[in-house]
Amino acid sequence: MFDLPVETAVQRKSYRKFVKLLKSIGFIMFQESIYVRLAINESSSKSASATIKSNLPKDGNIAMLTVTEKQFASMEYFLGEFKTTIVNSDERYIEI
Repeated sequence: MFDLPVETAVQRKSYRKFVKLLKSIGFIMFQESIYVRLAINESSSKSASATIKSNLPKDGNIAMLTVTEKQFASMEYFLGEFKTTIVNSDERYIEI
């Protein structure tokens, strides 16, 4: 989860670079500014965390929460008009 400023051209470039990094290591957009990635094990989760820590944007806030896939699968969704396809299982870690 992140909140990055996008008021200046430099900040927008930093935002795009950070999102590109997330996508390059397997994250997908779950919601605006919330990206998720399936991690096969804790080592994979820690590796992604280390990559993010070493590529932090200068400004903004970034939070990382690791939950099991079973916990992720138990999330309740309350949808209005917007529909999405969400695949859930409880065998691996999900990073939110």
